[in-house]
Amino acid sequence: MVLSDTAANLVEHKLSDNVRQTGFGIGPDELAALARSHDINDLESHGGVEGLAREVSVSLNDGVVSSDISIRQNIYGFNRYAEKPARSFWMFVWDALHDLTLVILMVCAVVSIGVGIASEGWPNGMYDGVGIVICILLVVMVTAITDYKQALQFKVLDKEKKNVIVQVTREGSRQKVSIFDLVVGDVVHLSIGDLVPADGILISGHSLSVDESSLSGESEPVDINKKRPFLLSGSKIQDGSGKMLVTAVGMRTEWGTLMVHLSEVDHDETPLQVKLNGVATIIGKIGLAFAVVTFLVLLARFLLVKADHHEITKWSSSDALKLLNFFSISVTIIVVAVPEGLPLAVTLSLAFAMKKLMHDRALVRHLSACETMGSVCCICTDKTGTLTTNHMVVNKIWICEETKSIQTNSNKDLLMSSFSENVHGILLQSIFQNTGSEVTKGKDGRDNILGTPTEIAILEFGLILGGEFKTHHNESEIVKVEPFNSEKKKMSVLVSLPNNGGFRAFCKGASEIILKMCDKMLTADGKAVPLSEKQRQKITDVINGFACEALRTLCLAFKDMENTSGANSMPDNNYTLIAVVGIKDPIRPEVKEAVKTCLDAGITVRMVTGDNINTAKAIARECGILTDYGLVIEGADFRCKSPQELEEIIPNLQVLKLLQSFN
Repeated sequence: MVLSDTAANLVEHKLSDNVRQTGFGIGPDELAALARSHDINDLESHGGVEGLAREVSVSLNDGVVSSDISIRQNIYGFNRYAEKPARSFWMFVWDALHDLTLVILMVCAVVSIGVGIASEGWPNGMYDGVGIVICILLVVMVTAITDYKQALQFKVLDKEKKNVIVQVTREGSRQKVSIFDLVVGDVVHLSIGDLVPADGILISGHSLSVDESSLSGESEPVDINKKRPFLLSGSKIQDGSGKMLVTAVGMRTEWGTLMVHLSEVDHDETPLQVKLNGVATIIGKIGLAFAVVTFLVLLARFLLVKADHHEITKWSSSDALKLLNFFSISVTIIVVAVPEGLPLAVTLSLAFAMKKLMHDRALVRHLSACETMGSVCCICTDKTGTLTTNHMVVNKIWICEETKSIQTNSNKDLLMSSFSENVHGILLQSIFQNTGSEVTKGKDGRDNILGTPTEIAILEFGLILGGEFKTHHNESEIVKVEPFNSEKKKMSVLVSLPNNGGFRAFCKGASEIILKMCDKMLTADGKAVPLSEKQRQKITDVINGFACEALRTLCLAFKDMENTSGANSMPDNNYTLIAVVGIKDPIRPEVKEAVKTCLDAGITVRMVTGDNINTAKAIARECGILTDYGLVIEGADFRCKSPQELEEIIPNLQVLKLLQSFN
């Protein structure tokens, strides 16, 4: 029995000639099955993640070598998913022909042509029917052509949307690459909000948890650690950060398997389409009723005249022509009743609206969407990246009871001239050691910062102060990291100081949270002094003042720990406040005019954000969203309102503040 099992495994794990010739120790199918199976014993049999790295010929520290990328793609595949073939033009024509109004018109056209030729002869009898057919063809062609053109544009747009940029380590340096260029063996950096770009195994991480609801349907987050190191493509990082070794890409991933079975969802009809179909049906029924009544009245009158002349039993070809003429009149009533010009007028107006939207750089997939957009009475928008440029910069800093404005050409000596070297050093340590981002040198020799917009702004400020990322980041050994999440609203790191100097905890995050954790503040000479209630109130006023200037505020703090026994736990109090940083995200220049245009058109614009309430107010007022009568409310209060209270609040609601964000 043992021999047979061993033989089976040998067959299962047999390497193909291509894999063996390229120097890899594991085949693509076996490697892809590792993450999907979630079998930790199978992973251990390969020597864990380190063993897998050896089998795919990659260093966990340096990552993939660029010269090997094409080889890896040939053996393990490309990180692309099979897509459904594009719909042909005739499929759009077929869809357009299914409009209910057009179906009624087609029936009327056929009947009109048949009766017309029979009663009036060729070609006079077919003019009315042919006119209806031409209208139908115009409507169908305009609808099909515009929808087909938009489908082609959306295919290009969808390709760009899927082209996500991920951060990987290659040839010893951290860099950004397209998700399509990801290969097996890549070391991928993951942080909160990222989508896992491929199947893989965890290398290292801090408090990493993922949302796999898109794959499993389970809403509970899954903790990823050494005991459960498997990450699946399509899941989302909900908390923490980490690094992953890619083991499967493209159609060999779990997400790729699901993509095969996905199908497009049918689009619901718009309100205008529903109304037009309803009107056409009603008019058709009324026209049909009048046509039947007219035919019956004419037939009854004809029979009464024949009966009055005692000719009820005598029938001739002229009598048959009269009956055919009565039927023709009835059909004419139906044809006239159904408005064949209405679908054409609506289609042309929507096509014109689509063209106007395209000039404004707004793409819509279907003509009917233009009608839906025309019914919009409220727009809810986020702030970062939509109303603002999403390139944050440090605009002001409060440190050692002084407030300083920061300009792009600020001088380090001018900024720190009134502070001691000790203050300068601690500030740089708090910036460069308590971060999940990285500063790398580009090919042009310039510094490139990889991370979230907020982290980039703080690191840029640290570089202005003359700091060196690698020097300060590596001067102390990191013991524990608590990445930022929306519940704690802070990020912390615990480091061991050189020369057995004990431990130091750095913390940064939402100002109101960090300030509560501090009982001391840093003075200009580098000493930590107790924080009095008066000074605490002054700092609170500074924070509120920054927020009223549309600045996002963060506090930086530290705590020295002599007792090494507590090094594995992150302290939550008795910190020393270093600085309050005010970060500005400039508003896009076209936003004010766009908001004004919406308001002039009677469309209410509301902002939904996770920023400080005062910051949200300032930016909303600067954009023109918040007016004198507008209402600003926090998400927690909004959810507690009853339906009756919401009916009173919503008309004046202009800013809704949700959970604190940290991007």
